[in-house]
Amino acid sequence: MKKNMSIHHVVEQYKDFDIQAYFAEITDRQITGAISKHEMTLLDYLTLLSPKAEAYLEEMAQKAHRLTINRFGRTILLYTPLYLANYCVNHCVYCGFHSGNKIARRKLSLEEVEAEAQIIAQTGLKHLIILTGESRLHSPVSYIKDCVAVLKKYFTSISIEIYPLEQAEYEELAKAGVDGVTIYQEVYDQAGYEQLHLAGPKRNYLYRLNAPERACRAGVRTVNIGALLGLADWRREAFLTGAHAAYLQQNFLDVEVSISPPRIRPHTGGFMPSAVVNDKNLVQYVLAYRLFMPASGITLSTREPAALRDHLLKLGITKMSAGSCTAVGGHMEHNSVSQFDISDGRNVTEMAAMLSRQGYQPVYKDWQLW
Repeated sequence: MKKNMSIHHVVEQYKDFDIQAYFAEITDRQITGAISKHEMTLLDYLTLLSPKAEAYLEEMAQKAHRLTINRFGRTILLYTPLYLANYCVNHCVYCGFHSGNKIARRKLSLEEVEAEAQIIAQTGLKHLIILTGESRLHSPVSYIKDCVAVLKKYFTSISIEIYPLEQAEYEELAKAGVDGVTIYQEVYDQAGYEQLHLAGPKRNYLYRLNAPERACRAGVRTVNIGALLGLADWRREAFLTGAHAAYLQQNFLDVEVSISPPRIRPHTGGFMPSAVVNDKNLVQYVLAYRLFMPASGITLSTREPAALRDHLLKLGITKMSAGSCTAVGGHMEHNSVSQFDISDGRNVTEMAAMLSRQGYQPVYKDWQLW
Protein backbone atom coordinates (compact mmCIF):
# COMPACT_ATOMS: atom_id res chain seq x y z
CA MET A 1 0.00 0.00 0.00
CA LYS A 2 1.66 3.22 -1.16
CA LYS A 3 1.92 6.01 1.39
CA ASN A 4 0.79 8.72 -1.01
CA MET A 5 -2.48 6.93 -1.76
CA SER A 6 -5.69 8.19 -0.18
CA ILE A 7 -8.09 5.77 1.48
CA HIS A 8 -10.47 6.40 -1.41
CA HIS A 9 -7.78 5.22 -3.83
CA VAL A 10 -7.33 2.09 -1.72
CA VAL A 11 -11.06 1.32 -1.75
CA GLU A 12 -11.32 2.11 -5.47
CA GLN A 13 -8.41 -0.22 -6.17
CA TYR A 14 -10.56 -3.14 -4.98
CA LYS A 15 -13.93 -1.87 -6.26
CA ASP A 16 -14.04 -4.30 -9.17
CA PHE A 17 -11.78 -6.92 -7.64
CA ASP A 18 -13.41 -10.34 -8.06
CA ILE A 19 -13.14 -11.66 -4.54
CA GLN A 20 -15.07 -14.84 -5.32
CA ALA A 21 -12.68 -15.70 -8.14
CA TYR A 22 -9.76 -15.06 -5.78
CA PHE A 23 -11.31 -17.32 -3.15
CA ALA A 24 -11.82 -20.07 -5.72
CA GLU A 25 -8.07 -20.23 -6.45
CA ILE A 26 -6.87 -20.25 -2.83
CA THR A 27 -4.88 -23.32 -1.78
CA ASP A 28 -4.33 -24.83 1.65
CA ARG A 29 -0.67 -23.93 1.31
CA GLN A 30 -1.55 -20.25 0.87
CA ILE A 31 -3.66 -20.32 4.02
CA THR A 32 -1.05 -22.01 6.19
CA GLY A 33 1.59 -19.72 4.71
CA ALA A 34 -0.43 -16.63 5.63
CA ILE A 35 -0.97 -17.89 9.17
CA SER A 36 2.76 -18.47 9.67
CA LYS A 37 3.83 -15.03 8.42
CA HIS A 38 5.24 -12.42 10.79
CA GLU A 39 3.91 -9.61 8.60
CA MET A 40 0.93 -10.23 6.37
CA THR A 41 -0.07 -8.44 3.19
CA LEU A 42 -3.59 -7.29 2.40
CA LEU A 43 -4.06 -10.30 0.17
CA ASP A 44 -2.85 -12.60 2.96
CA TYR A 45 -5.56 -11.05 5.12
CA LEU A 46 -8.13 -11.66 2.39
CA THR A 47 -6.93 -15.26 2.17
CA LEU A 48 -7.73 -15.75 5.86
CA LEU A 49 -11.22 -14.31 5.29
CA SER A 50 -11.97 -16.92 2.63
CA PRO A 51 -14.51 -19.72 3.04
CA LYS A 52 -11.70 -22.26 2.69
CA ALA A 53 -9.89 -20.73 5.69
CA GLU A 54 -12.81 -21.73 7.92
CA ALA A 55 -11.08 -25.10 8.22
CA TYR A 56 -8.11 -23.39 9.89
CA LEU A 57 -9.88 -21.42 12.63
CA GLU A 58 -8.21 -23.40 15.42
CA GLU A 59 -4.70 -22.62 14.12
CA MET A 60 -5.70 -18.98 13.63
CA ALA A 61 -7.15 -18.84 17.14
CA GLN A 62 -3.99 -20.15 18.77
CA LYS A 63 -1.83 -17.56 17.04
CA ALA A 64 -4.34 -14.77 17.63
CA HIS A 65 -4.33 -15.54 21.35
CA ARG A 66 -0.53 -15.50 21.51
CA LEU A 67 -0.27 -12.24 19.59
CA THR A 68 -2.86 -10.54 21.77
CA ILE A 69 -1.28 -11.67 25.04
CA ASN A 70 2.18 -10.59 23.86
CA ARG A 71 0.94 -7.14 22.87
CA PHE A 72 -1.83 -6.36 25.36
CA GLY A 73 -1.40 -8.83 28.21
CA ARG A 74 -4.42 -10.36 29.92
CA THR A 75 -6.32 -7.09 30.13
CA ILE A 76 -9.62 -5.84 28.74
CA LEU A 77 -10.47 -2.16 28.80
CA LEU A 78 -14.06 -1.52 29.88
CA TYR A 79 -16.16 1.45 28.76
CA THR A 80 -19.78 2.41 28.36
CA PRO A 81 -21.76 4.60 25.94
CA LEU A 82 -23.67 7.75 26.91
CA TYR A 83 -26.31 8.94 24.44
CA LEU A 84 -26.68 12.71 24.52
CA ALA A 85 -29.33 13.19 21.82
CA ASN A 86 -31.35 11.28 19.23
CA TYR A 87 -32.22 14.08 16.81
CA CYS A 88 -31.16 13.06 13.30
CA VAL A 89 -31.52 14.53 9.82
CA ASN A 90 -30.45 11.40 7.94
CA HIS A 91 -32.65 8.63 6.61
CA CYS A 92 -30.54 5.51 7.07
CA VAL A 93 -32.86 2.55 6.63
CA TYR A 94 -31.08 0.37 9.21
CA CYS A 95 -31.10 2.84 12.15
CA GLY A 96 -33.74 3.32 14.82
CA PHE A 97 -32.96 7.05 15.06
CA HIS A 98 -33.42 7.88 11.37
CA SER A 99 -35.44 10.96 10.50
CA GLY A 100 -38.37 9.00 9.10
CA ASN A 101 -39.07 7.11 12.31
CA LYS A 102 -41.79 8.69 14.46
CA ILE A 103 -40.08 8.50 17.83
CA ALA A 104 -39.82 10.88 20.77
CA ARG A 105 -36.81 13.10 20.22
CA ARG A 106 -34.81 14.66 22.99
CA LYS A 107 -31.46 16.07 23.97
CA LEU A 108 -29.94 16.03 27.42
CA SER A 109 -29.47 19.31 29.26
CA LEU A 110 -26.07 19.84 30.87
CA GLU A 111 -27.67 19.07 34.23
CA GLU A 112 -28.93 15.77 32.85
CA VAL A 113 -25.51 15.02 31.38
CA GLU A 114 -24.02 15.46 34.84
CA ALA A 115 -26.67 13.24 36.41
CA GLU A 116 -25.92 10.50 33.87
CA ALA A 117 -22.19 10.95 34.47
CA GLN A 118 -22.59 10.57 38.21
CA ILE A 119 -24.52 7.31 37.80
CA ILE A 120 -21.92 5.87 35.40
CA ALA A 121 -18.97 7.07 37.50
CA GLN A 122 -20.29 5.11 40.48
CA THR A 123 -19.46 1.91 38.56
CA GLY A 124 -15.77 2.84 38.54
CA LEU A 125 -15.52 3.27 34.77
CA LYS A 126 -13.20 6.00 33.54
CA HIS A 127 -13.66 5.48 29.78
CA LEU A 128 -16.76 6.88 28.15
CA ILE A 129 -18.02 7.22 24.58
CA ILE A 130 -20.63 9.89 23.92
CA LEU A 131 -23.08 9.58 21.04
CA THR A 132 -25.68 11.69 19.28
CA GLY A 133 -27.93 11.37 16.29
CA GLU A 134 -26.54 13.16 13.24
CA SER A 135 -27.97 16.67 13.55
CA ARG A 136 -25.66 19.65 13.63
CA LEU A 137 -28.64 21.87 14.45
CA HIS A 138 -29.62 20.05 17.61
CA SER A 139 -26.17 18.77 18.64
CA PRO A 140 -23.65 21.36 17.40
CA VAL A 141 -19.96 21.12 18.20
CA SER A 142 -20.45 23.81 20.85
CA TYR A 143 -22.94 21.51 22.65
CA ILE A 144 -20.52 18.57 22.46
CA LYS A 145 -17.80 20.78 23.97
CA ASP A 146 -20.08 21.86 26.81
CA CYS A 147 -20.92 18.23 27.54
CA VAL A 148 -17.24 17.25 27.50
CA ALA A 149 -16.49 20.02 30.01
CA VAL A 150 -19.02 18.41 32.37
CA LEU A 151 -17.85 14.86 31.74
CA LYS A 152 -14.16 15.63 32.27
CA LYS A 153 -14.90 15.94 35.98
CA TYR A 154 -15.76 12.24 36.07
CA PHE A 155 -13.87 10.48 33.27
CA THR A 156 -10.25 10.40 32.11
CA SER A 157 -10.99 9.26 28.56
CA ILE A 158 -13.85 10.62 26.46
CA SER A 159 -14.49 9.44 22.92
CA ILE A 160 -17.12 10.68 20.49
CA GLU A 161 -19.35 8.86 18.03
CA ILE A 162 -21.18 11.65 16.23
CA TYR A 163 -21.55 13.03 12.70
CA PRO A 164 -18.36 13.56 10.63
CA LEU A 165 -16.49 16.79 11.38
CA GLU A 166 -14.01 19.06 9.69
CA GLN A 167 -10.39 18.74 10.84
CA ALA A 168 -10.56 22.08 12.65
CA GLU A 169 -13.63 20.87 14.57
CA TYR A 170 -11.88 17.67 15.59
CA GLU A 171 -8.96 19.83 16.75
CA GLU A 172 -11.36 21.98 18.77
CA LEU A 173 -12.82 18.95 20.53
CA ALA A 174 -9.39 17.42 21.09
CA LYS A 175 -8.33 20.59 22.89
CA ALA A 176 -11.52 20.40 24.94
CA GLY A 177 -10.62 16.90 26.16
CA VAL A 178 -11.83 14.42 23.53
CA ASP A 179 -9.14 11.81 22.97
CA GLY A 180 -10.94 9.27 20.78
CA VAL A 181 -13.15 9.20 17.69
CA THR A 182 -15.33 6.32 16.58
CA ILE A 183 -16.88 6.62 13.14
CA TYR A 184 -18.20 3.72 11.13
CA GLN A 185 -18.35 3.81 7.36
CA GLU A 186 -21.33 1.45 7.79
CA VAL A 187 -20.75 -0.07 4.34
CA TYR A 188 -17.73 0.35 2.05
CA ASP A 189 -19.56 -0.65 -1.12
CA GLN A 190 -20.44 2.78 -2.52
CA ALA A 191 -23.40 1.66 -4.62
CA GLY A 192 -24.87 -0.16 -1.65
CA TYR A 193 -24.12 2.80 0.58
CA GLU A 194 -26.27 5.09 -1.54
CA GLN A 195 -29.17 2.63 -1.44
CA LEU A 196 -29.05 2.47 2.36
CA HIS A 197 -28.72 6.22 3.00
CA LEU A 198 -31.76 7.73 1.38
CA ALA A 199 -31.55 11.35 2.55
CA GLY A 200 -29.40 13.71 4.58
CA PRO A 201 -25.71 14.67 4.67
CA LYS A 202 -24.70 11.09 5.44
CA ARG A 203 -25.33 10.30 1.77
CA ASN A 204 -21.93 11.91 1.12
CA TYR A 205 -19.89 8.71 0.99
CA LEU A 206 -16.48 10.32 0.54
CA TYR A 207 -16.92 12.88 3.30
CA ARG A 208 -17.60 10.10 5.75
CA LEU A 209 -14.84 7.86 4.36
CA ASN A 210 -12.26 10.59 4.92
CA ALA A 211 -13.46 11.54 8.43
CA PRO A 212 -11.16 9.14 10.35
CA GLU A 213 -8.15 10.61 8.58
CA ARG A 214 -9.28 14.15 9.46
CA ALA A 215 -9.51 13.03 13.09
CA CYS A 216 -6.00 11.57 12.94
CA ARG A 217 -4.63 14.80 11.51
CA ALA A 218 -6.37 16.71 14.29
CA GLY A 219 -4.31 14.92 16.93
CA VAL A 220 -6.77 12.56 18.60
CA ARG A 221 -5.20 9.66 20.45
CA THR A 222 -7.44 6.85 19.23
CA VAL A 223 -9.55 6.24 16.12
CA ASN A 224 -11.99 3.35 15.86
CA ILE A 225 -13.58 2.34 12.54
CA GLY A 226 -15.71 -0.45 11.15
CA ALA A 227 -18.49 -1.66 8.88
CA LEU A 228 -21.95 -2.58 10.12
CA LEU A 229 -22.05 -6.27 9.32
CA GLY A 230 -25.20 -7.42 7.60
CA LEU A 231 -25.54 -4.54 5.15
CA ALA A 232 -23.38 -6.18 2.46
CA ASP A 233 -21.14 -9.21 1.89
CA TRP A 234 -19.28 -9.47 5.18
CA ARG A 235 -16.03 -10.82 3.74
CA ARG A 236 -15.59 -7.85 1.40
CA GLU A 237 -16.59 -5.42 4.14
CA ALA A 238 -14.17 -7.01 6.62
CA PHE A 239 -11.43 -6.86 4.00
CA LEU A 240 -11.98 -3.16 3.27
CA THR A 241 -12.22 -2.34 6.97
CA GLY A 242 -8.83 -3.98 7.43
CA ALA A 243 -7.44 -2.09 4.45
CA HIS A 244 -8.74 1.18 5.95
CA ALA A 245 -7.22 0.40 9.35
CA ALA A 246 -3.87 -0.51 7.79
CA TYR A 247 -3.91 2.73 5.77
CA LEU A 248 -4.51 4.83 8.88
CA GLN A 249 -1.88 3.02 10.95
CA GLN A 250 0.70 3.33 8.18
CA ASN A 251 0.12 7.06 7.80
CA PHE A 252 -0.41 8.00 11.46
CA LEU A 253 2.03 6.03 13.56
CA ASP A 254 1.20 7.88 16.79
CA VAL A 255 -2.54 7.13 16.62
CA GLU A 256 -4.01 4.00 18.17
CA VAL A 257 -6.13 2.53 15.38
CA SER A 258 -8.78 -0.01 16.26
CA ILE A 259 -11.80 -1.64 14.67
CA SER A 260 -15.21 -2.85 15.77
CA PRO A 261 -17.07 -5.68 13.99
CA PRO A 262 -20.68 -4.78 14.91
CA ARG A 263 -23.53 -6.89 13.56
CA ILE A 264 -26.86 -5.22 12.88
CA ARG A 265 -29.39 -5.58 15.71
CA PRO A 266 -33.20 -5.20 15.92
CA HIS A 267 -34.38 -1.59 16.16
CA THR A 268 -37.38 0.67 15.63
CA GLY A 269 -38.33 0.43 11.95
CA GLY A 270 -37.68 -3.29 11.60
CA PHE A 271 -35.08 -3.20 8.78
CA MET A 272 -33.95 -6.71 7.88
CA PRO A 273 -30.29 -7.18 6.95
CA SER A 274 -29.55 -8.44 3.46
CA ALA A 275 -26.49 -10.49 4.40
CA VAL A 276 -26.35 -13.16 7.08
CA VAL A 277 -23.31 -12.99 9.37
CA ASN A 278 -23.28 -15.94 11.73
CA ASP A 279 -21.15 -16.47 14.83
CA LYS A 280 -18.54 -18.50 12.94
CA ASN A 281 -18.20 -15.67 10.40
CA LEU A 282 -17.64 -13.17 13.19
CA VAL A 283 -15.01 -15.37 14.81
CA GLN A 284 -13.18 -15.72 11.49
CA TYR A 285 -13.21 -11.96 10.96
CA VAL A 286 -11.77 -11.26 14.43
CA LEU A 287 -9.06 -13.90 14.04
CA ALA A 288 -8.03 -12.85 10.55
CA TYR A 289 -7.83 -9.19 11.57
CA ARG A 290 -5.76 -9.96 14.66
CA LEU A 291 -3.22 -11.88 12.58
CA PHE A 292 -3.13 -9.07 10.01
CA MET A 293 -2.94 -6.19 12.54
CA PRO A 294 -1.39 -7.62 15.74
CA ALA A 295 -0.98 -4.20 17.40
CA SER A 296 -4.48 -2.94 16.66
CA GLY A 297 -7.34 -2.84 19.14
CA ILE A 298 -10.55 -4.81 18.60
CA THR A 299 -13.72 -3.66 20.34
CA LEU A 300 -16.65 -6.01 20.95
CA SER A 301 -19.83 -4.29 22.10
CA THR A 302 -23.01 -5.42 23.82
CA ARG A 303 -24.60 -5.93 20.40
CA GLU A 304 -23.27 -9.47 20.80
CA PRO A 305 -24.71 -12.02 23.26
CA ALA A 306 -22.92 -12.67 26.53
CA ALA A 307 -21.88 -16.25 25.71
CA LEU A 308 -20.29 -15.22 22.43
CA ARG A 309 -18.46 -12.28 23.99
CA ASP A 310 -17.10 -14.60 26.67
CA HIS A 311 -15.89 -17.01 23.98
CA LEU A 312 -14.30 -14.31 21.82
CA LEU A 313 -12.48 -12.77 24.78
CA LYS A 314 -9.33 -14.84 24.30
CA LEU A 315 -9.23 -14.58 20.50
CA GLY A 316 -8.06 -10.99 20.08
CA ILE A 317 -10.52 -8.67 21.81
CA THR A 318 -9.00 -5.73 23.72
CA LYS A 319 -12.00 -3.57 24.63
CA MET A 320 -15.56 -4.31 25.73
CA SER A 321 -18.57 -2.23 26.68
CA ALA A 322 -20.43 -2.89 29.92
CA GLY A 323 -23.63 -1.61 31.48
CA SER A 324 -24.66 -0.31 28.06
CA CYS A 325 -27.81 1.59 27.17
CA THR A 326 -28.56 2.96 23.69
CA ALA A 327 -31.32 5.38 24.73
CA VAL A 328 -30.92 9.09 25.49
CA GLY A 329 -30.90 9.49 29.27
CA GLY A 330 -31.15 5.73 29.62
CA HIS A 331 -29.06 5.55 32.79
CA MET A 332 -31.57 7.78 34.60
CA GLU A 333 -34.79 6.44 33.07
CA HIS A 334 -35.69 3.26 31.27
CA ASN A 335 -38.57 4.17 28.97
CA SER A 336 -36.67 6.02 26.23
CA VAL A 337 -36.46 4.76 22.66
CA SER A 338 -33.20 2.91 21.99
CA GLN A 339 -31.14 3.19 18.82
CA PHE A 340 -31.02 -0.62 18.75
CA ASP A 341 -31.54 -3.51 21.17
CA ILE A 342 -28.50 -4.61 23.11
CA SER A 343 -27.87 -8.32 23.55
CA ASP A 344 -25.52 -8.48 26.55
CA GLY A 345 -27.18 -6.66 29.44
CA ARG A 346 -24.54 -7.34 32.09
CA ASN A 347 -23.47 -4.45 34.29
CA VAL A 348 -19.89 -3.43 35.02
CA THR A 349 -19.59 -5.60 38.13
CA GLU A 350 -20.83 -8.67 36.27
CA MET A 351 -18.46 -8.04 33.36
CA ALA A 352 -15.50 -7.57 35.70
CA ALA A 353 -16.35 -10.83 37.46
CA MET A 354 -16.52 -12.69 34.15
CA LEU A 355 -13.13 -11.33 33.11
CA SER A 356 -11.57 -12.31 36.42
CA ARG A 357 -12.94 -15.84 36.14
CA GLN A 358 -11.20 -16.18 32.78
CA GLY A 359 -7.90 -14.89 34.14
CA TYR A 360 -8.20 -11.38 32.72
CA GLN A 361 -7.88 -8.03 34.41
CA PRO A 362 -10.62 -5.47 33.78
CA VAL A 363 -9.06 -2.08 33.08
CA TYR A 364 -11.07 0.96 34.09
CA LYS A 365 -8.36 3.50 33.37
CA ASP A 366 -5.21 2.98 31.31
CA TRP A 367 -3.82 6.48 30.84
CA GLN A 368 -4.02 10.03 32.05
CA LEU A 369 -4.05 13.20 29.95
CA TRP A 370 -1.72 15.64 31.67
